[in-house]
Amino acid sequence: MNLKRIFGALLTALGIGALIYTAVVFTNTSGNTGDVKELIIYGVLGLVFFTSGISLVRTTKDES
Repeated sequence: MNLKRIFGALLTALGIGALIYTAVVFTNTSGNTGDVKELIIYGVLGLVFFTSGISLVRTTKDES
């Protein structure tokens, strides 16, 4: 097992979870300033985790 691939999969899963949470918050928002900040924070963190996890999995060579 390659540790980088496992870490990349974990980052990808965390990114997907954060993006799903952002979508849930977006559907339940009332337009307050706190809601907008929460949307931006979780959305950006989700995108960063998702893209870094995907790129880590893609660039890691599979050595058996």
